Amino acid sequence: MKVILKHDHELLGDEGQIVDVKNGYARNYLIPNGIATMANKSNLISHEEIKKQRKRKTEKLTADANELAGVLKSQSFEFKMKTGEEDKIFGSVTAQMIHELLEKKGFTTVERKKILLKEPIRALGEHEVEIKLQQSVVAKITVKVVNESQEEVKQEVKTEEKSDSETVSETETESAEKPESEATPE
Repeated sequence: MKVILKHDHELLGDEGQIVDVKNGYARNYLIPNGIATMANKSNLISHEEIKKQRKRKTEKLTADANELAGVLKSQSFEFKMKTGEEDKIFGSVTAQMIHELLEKKGFTTVERKKILLKEPIRALGEHEVEIKLQQSVVAKITVKVVNESQEEVKQEVKTEEKSDSETVSETETESAEKPESEATPE
């Protein structure tokens, strides 16, 4: 007897497959337990329609995943970590931390389980992390781990440069506003 499998079965095959089994096995076990249906004409027609719908859904999900992969690749993901001697970071960057950063940046559809990080990141620099978006779509993102103190030093230098340039421009403005008699005493 030919039957259509409704669910994956370890011995018979995957969901949606049409398999040939003994009549008693089909009537007494597979059909009553909802594992399969008889492969008659009406069930075959509905089975074909279901296959078409699944194929369309899979194609749409794959297209969406490819688009998301392109957007993820263009983004930068940076973690500022405290470091000790020899630039060894305290702690590590985990999949959970990457997931939280993705959510902050608006990528809420990415699940934490889909971030393929073999082991936490424990070193400074750029690291490539894979995210499995769909069965056949894997996005590769670059995670940059930087020294928190170096970032603070860079920001301090930038603010000092700005304050120095503002001071210079203020003194030039003040000397230009003073009348010539006060600016050059004789």
